Amino acid sequence: MRRLLVAGVGNIFLGDDGFGCAVAQRAHGRYPPGVEVMDFGIRGLELAYALLDGYDALILIDAVPRGGSPGTLYLLKPLLPPADQVADLATGKLGLEAHSLDPVRVLTYARALGAPPIPTLLIGCEPTPWEADAAEEELQMGLSPPVQAAVERALHILDTVVRQLYQGSDSIETA
Repeated sequence: MRRLLVAGVGNIFLGDDGFGCAVAQRAHGRYPPGVEVMDFGIRGLELAYALLDGYDALILIDAVPRGGSPGTLYLLKPLLPPADQVADLATGKLGLEAHSLDPVRVLTYARALGAPPIPTLLIGCEPTPWEADAAEEELQMGLSPPVQAAVERALHILDTVVRQLYQGSDSIETA
């Protein structure tokens, strides 16, 4: 049996950025023992420290703007941080905000803390672009219709990825 961490990330107060949180909430209790599903929201430090707990693989779920149609799903392998970034974080040259969740920076910080590199996949969803006249700090609760519709499809992808990783496969085809 492998230990997997499924980590929903994002900010529920910024519309579609809450996609990962919505999927994690729906996936909670869905998988066998050894598969932990957590909604980390914007708690990057908490995720970094969780990665010290001996997981065999990590599945991140997040909104990922890549220029596609809103609601498009992606299965990606995030690029692991280069060794010099890990060293800079370990020596305090690069900071990490407690309430910020740039997944690559969190993975870098976790490595600086001593977390081993583990297979990591990202289930991403193309968000709906914000209105041009909306203020950057304006709160927007809830997912847009195309992203809300993608939640169920993301759960099916997550089911497949969890099953494959749980059974020991590290070679999952990504985009």
